[in-house]
Amino acid sequence: MRVLITGSSGLIGSEAVIYFDALGADVVGVDNNMRATFFGADGDTRWNLGRLKKLAPRFEHVELDIRNREGVLALLAERPFDLIVHCAAQPSHDLAAKMPFEDFDVNAGGTLNLLEATRRHRPDAVFVFLSTNKVYGDSPNELPLTELETRWEYAEPRDWHGITEAQRIDRTLHSLFGASKVAADVMAQEFGKYFGLKVGIFRGGCLTGPSHSGVELHGFLSYLVKCARTGTTYKVFGYKGKQVRDNIHSRDVCRAIHRFHQNPRPGEVYNLGGGRDNSVSLVEAARLVEQLGGGRLKTVYVDENRRGDHICYITDLRKLMDHYPGWKIEISLEQILTEIIEAWKGRA
Repeated sequence: MRVLITGSSGLIGSEAVIYFDALGADVVGVDNNMRATFFGADGDTRWNLGRLKKLAPRFEHVELDIRNREGVLALLAERPFDLIVHCAAQPSHDLAAKMPFEDFDVNAGGTLNLLEATRRHRPDAVFVFLSTNKVYGDSPNELPLTELETRWEYAEPRDWHGITEAQRIDRTLHSLFGASKVAADVMAQEFGKYFGLKVGIFRGGCLTGPSHSGVELHGFLSYLVKCARTGTTYKVFGYKGKQVRDNIHSRDVCRAIHRFHQNPRPGEVYNLGGGRDNSVSLVEAARLVEQLGGGRLKTVYVDENRRGDHICYITDLRKLMDHYPGWKIEISLEQILTEIIEAWKGRA
């Protein structure tokens, strides 16, 4: 099997490199360390590229910006890929507002470049696009909620499993990041439904793991652990610190990608997150990190939430599990945090 992975030095990209390399695949990774441009030195992923070169013997790194249309077209014309895993993105709400051209060109334009290159040169390949739950904007906040001691919770029993793929994606506040990902998400669906390409769209929630280069603007659990270990003050933006996220380990993400590759459904959309069992509020996460030996988190409260931020987001995984019954969440929240804590200890 021959696999192309974009954003290969990032969290999901690097996990996918290791996962498919271990299966015996020849893996080409595309990355140009643009995360360092977005987030500065703390976002630099060169350390992860070095790690991949040691751990994945079949891995080949290609320095390429996915906005480079001719470069992307040439790469797919020259290389016979069976699977394309598109992870590269500008991932921050706040940065998108500061650099809207770069955000849209990377998230929407880069995705179109890859999709069209696949259609022209590798139409039989399976294409997996890592979208985001931010395509739903703040519409999940319209669900009735109740305030508990340490978290916000869905008030209605019908919402217990969380957000489904039927959640509205328009007539809602997205942030420019969410809007650019909507454009890419819908375009990816069309290449599946209109052209019949084997494209799958995974709308990720809090995708995480030990390879995450967490920063304040992106990477919830990784950045929280980093702050707890280094004594850095963590800013809590509104909602009393009770906002809820469900967290999925990057290895569980890769197993979902692999399942789709084995039985692709063109143009299909799946929500992908940790589900209810891996859900946690910020307050709860800080306590759990301390219990697991990650350090005590110092916080400062900012009495204003980020615009469009979700109050409570839990991923309904039933559609994915129905279409791919061999897949389920295998890595618990405690395991995730333990791995992240150990990873930050190793980087100290």
